[in-house]
Amino acid sequence: MKLVKQLTVITTIFCSTSLMAGSINEQQDKQQARIQQGVVSGELTKREAAKLSKQQIKTQRKEMRFKSDGQFTKKERALVQRDLNRQNKAIYRQKHDQQQRF
Repeated sequence: MKLVKQLTVITTIFCSTSLMAGSINEQQDKQQARIQQGVVSGELTKREAAKLSKQQIKTQRKEMRFKSDGQFTKKERALVQRDLNRQNKAIYRQKHDQQQRF
């Protein structure tokens, strides 16, 4: 009976870790789509889009660096998530400022 409980706990932890990693990738994909949509609609200038995309790439590299040792700890995940949240706000601010692409 103890073995079944232990396996259940291990499986739950593994699945939740996989889901969290997926949510980071989903958020990165959504943010990149928002940047592209902003360029198409004229809400973002090319310079703004380049800067936002560069920030996305930096975060992806940081995530890859954290995962390179085979572990992606809660602290590392929190740092990546913090960066994504900041980028999300930056995308919103840039899309809603008064600059227009000509």
